[in-house]
Amino acid sequence: QVQLVESGGGLVQAGGSLRLSCAASGRFNYVMGWFRQAPGKEREFVAAISWSGSSTYYGDSVKGRFTISREHAKNTVYLQMNSLKPEDTAVYYCAAEHSYYSDSLYTRFEDFSSWGQGTQVTVSS
Repeated sequence: QVQLVESGGGLVQAGGSLRLSCAASGRFNYVMGWFRQAPGKEREFVAAISWSGSSTYYGDSVKGRFTISREHAKNTVYLQMNSLKPEDTAVYYCAAEHSYYSDSLYTRFEDFSSWGQGTQVTVSS
């Protein structure tokens, strides 16, 4: 398993932006994903990126507003969040799963075996 550490969460007004970071240890041939969980709700898929970086996928609720990217030199994955809404308020979790294929993507919670501790994002109206 890979160790993951998220950062970048905080409080922002609706319409604002935040960038989350997820630093990963070890080798970087992992599919990386972001999930979020709001109080009383199930964990929701947000975005994923292949280990090559050439393939990405987004949940319907964030499509067009969020962008996932990765920087291999820093073993870091980013989630740029724009046009934030109060309903984006949640704990955001970074996830990783090894892949043998450079363009593979995973989007289900059960596909990922490594998880970060989470970072809180709060969007005020």
